[in-house]
Amino acid sequence: MTNNINTLAPSDDVVIVGGGLAGLFCALKLAPRPVRLISAAPLGQGASSAWAQGGIAAAVADGDTPEAHAADTIAVGGGIVDETVALGIAREAAPRIHDLLAYGVPFDRDLEGRLAVGREAAHSARRIVHVQGDGAGAAIIAALSDAVRRTPSIRLIEGFVAEALLTEDGAVTGLQLRQAGNSAARPVLLASRAVVLATGGIGHLYSVTTNPPEASGSGLAIAARAGALIADPEFVQFHPTAIMVGRDPAPLATEALRGEGATLINRHGERFMAARHPLAELAPRDIVARGVFAEIAAGRGAFLDARQALGTRFAAKFPTVHASCIAAGIDPATQAIPIAPAAHYHMGGIAVDARGRSSIDGLWAGGEVSSTGAHGANRLASNSLLEAVVYAARIADDIAGRTIPSPARLPDALVTSRAGAPDAAAVKRLRTTMGAHVGVIRDGDGLAEAVRSFAALEREATSIAVRNIATSALLVAASAWNRRESRGAHFRSDHTADVPALAQRTMTMLTAAREVAESLSDRPLPRTAQPMIA
Repeated sequence: MTNNINTLAPSDDVVIVGGGLAGLFCALKLAPRPVRLISAAPLGQGASSAWAQGGIAAAVADGDTPEAHAADTIAVGGGIVDETVALGIAREAAPRIHDLLAYGVPFDRDLEGRLAVGREAAHSARRIVHVQGDGAGAAIIAALSDAVRRTPSIRLIEGFVAEALLTEDGAVTGLQLRQAGNSAARPVLLASRAVVLATGGIGHLYSVTTNPPEASGSGLAIAARAGALIADPEFVQFHPTAIMVGRDPAPLATEALRGEGATLINRHGERFMAARHPLAELAPRDIVARGVFAEIAAGRGAFLDARQALGTRFAAKFPTVHASCIAAGIDPATQAIPIAPAAHYHMGGIAVDARGRSSIDGLWAGGEVSSTGAHGANRLASNSLLEAVVYAARIADDIAGRTIPSPARLPDALVTSRAGAPDAAAVKRLRTTMGAHVGVIRDGDGLAEAVRSFAALEREATSIAVRNIATSALLVAASAWNRRESRGAHFRSDHTADVPALAQRTMTMLTAAREVAESLSDRPLPRTAQPMIA
């Protein structure tokens, strides 16, 4: 071994990367099989799951059915939802809810003791299971974190990030880790033939996002760099109602507020969504996000108004949102809340099959880092936590039925020697470029500029962390440039209609994204372009 490498003792443990819902649930479902759970932040922190306010969609109420739930999922998915996947997830919802109850999640109940359900945008029935109104994510992660800490078969490795996958002959052999936030730390190599990536999404690639800093696309990048097939990376969902009070990440005003009657108004007090869609404020998220974006772009501003719908009941019904507003000097019982669209959820990710298997042998992916086909071009509200637990359970079942080969011999050199300190200015420019050119509304010139910029940064970055960020950004931008239509959350002002011939999922690889960048390299930059690399 070279002098600058630490190694962890080989074992037959399954390695799970990520301390969010998918990672925790999978680890618990694998018990008593030995698991090493790697989390960049202390357990219970740094996961988008913990910030989820809406809840979990599940057809558990009288009169509702998994078939109706699947139909709603398909209806908002832009014509590319895998219908078999959507129905399978909907049918597994009730058992997974009962699993979570068994792990101690205190879902809200009605006066008769039944699970209380709410309604959110584009759902045809009340089927969202909540915790204290808007605290589902935090409560679920807290309960599962406690369960994980009590489970002797799970060994926690906190404060480390996975910066590269080790592979040999198309199969996973381990991971290269590094202490989170310490680019000068020596890397650590961990041998394993069974790796589950549950690293979350890409929201923090954008300048305005509801996601924590850990959601920077690291899992997507390391899988892509190892040769994994990537699905639908161009489809990024922007939550229409992030609270604009100067915080990064931006606090979220849950969709459930609109389900309870809150409206969207501009600074003149005018509702603007009724003219855009029959469902008005309860239209699919992409339509609402573009409506909010348009009001802001026109200089009229956008606000969430719950004064009549909730008034003094706001604090009790939505304590998390209320606390965020009060901290910013806004009383939502008497004032409208300033909002803007924010990067919220990535429908794309590592392509996986019905068991969570990626195209690389020994590599599974679950939660937001994966792409199952359930969401298509636009995720139905509160389906993300459901998908995470369903696929985490499936992955655990798949691994349980397999004989995992013994760990391989670790390499004698690092996957990469790029250990420089992250360039904060380059990261800021990348996030600004993503927001400006790969955001709510896109066009060919802006996407071409973004592709060239991210490709250059990926090549030239001296930090592996920045290189991985650039890799994920390049995958999103290149696929968005390739899809010359508007579909679901992907909207192009130069191709505003959907193209029936393009009603299919994107399947791509990092090599293809680089080829797009190469094809654009000879095109002149627009006059307003700002190069990413000085």
